Amino acid sequence: MKHYYLLLFAGILFLTGCGSSSNQQNLSGIPIIFETDMGNDIDDALALDMLYKYTDMGLVNLLGISTNKESPYSIEFLDLMNTWYGYPNIPLGKITNGADCENDAINYAKATCLYEENGKSPFKRTHKNYEKIPESPILYRELLANQPDNSVVVVSVGFSSNIARLLDTEPDQFSPLSGKELVAQKVKLLSMMAGHAADTTFREYNVVKDIPAAQKIFNEWPTPIVISPFEVGIAILFPATAIENNLDYASPHPLKIAYESYLDMPYDRPTWDLTSVLYAVEGAENYFDVSEWGWMVSDEYAHTRFYPDENGKHAYLSVNEEQIRNVKNRFVELISMKPKKK
Repeated sequence: MKHYYLLLFAGILFLTGCGSSSNQQNLSGIPIIFETDMGNDIDDALALDMLYKYTDMGLVNLLGISTNKESPYSIEFLDLMNTWYGYPNIPLGKITNGADCENDAINYAKATCLYEENGKSPFKRTHKNYEKIPESPILYRELLANQPDNSVVVVSVGFSSNIARLLDTEPDQFSPLSGKELVAQKVKLLSMMAGHAADTTFREYNVVKDIPAAQKIFNEWPTPIVISPFEVGIAILFPATAIENNLDYASPHPLKIAYESYLDMPYDRPTWDLTSVLYAVEGAENYFDVSEWGWMVSDEYAHTRFYPDENGKHAYLSVNEEQIRNVKNRFVELISMKPKKK
């Protein structure tokens, strides 16, 4: 219990003042917008579960969720999850003409949306017409305009398409500022899963899928960026046993169905996206080392390289063996918690 309150206090001090939001679910905690390619790798779903638990705990005010995977099942899965976890009114944003479309072979989002018992889905949805879900850059502008200056944390664990498009938006009914000006005024931090800090020949998936967008974010995003690179998440495996044994407080459970649909069970999965969520909410203490400041850049082939510079706005995470154990244990602890509204 002492460990929990220390983390709560440290997390709040690390990133947030008082958050407020048009979202009626939770008016306290770090205001976060979650940017995800939901439906590709199962770590997105695990990371989303963490955000719901943090919201339950009062640590996070989840302002909105944006998908950069162009699949009807990506947005439907997000609606299903919001509804099941008790946050049906968290706004959603979608992408059109994006970098990625549905992949039936591994799309756990589709499998969960199509899951039935006795001929019908056991999971409720809130939205009646997904065509009415706004484009993500528009959603960002509305959400950011309603927040205090220098308050919002964007957690980006997919492609950079939506947040790059946000930078190019023009003044509208929500704000007289350009996209870049709005981000500079309202966003405190971008916590981003992308790239590789140790291997300059590696082509990390999130960068590969939309290289121009990733380059734009590295070059033009106006606030600090803390990057969780590929080598961090692959070092920390989420155990299948936690899915098999710790989610029996509800049946069926959408996260369990999604996890079991992604690969043949049992499998332990790297925690790339979870690390960016953990850092955004609880900070680095006991979990990560943070590099000196500098600049992460990407070439046209998606090779990333970090250049130290005391005037830089980018830093990246790394982990040692003790931190790997601490992070894994925290992930299991959070994801094993019963949601507050279940």
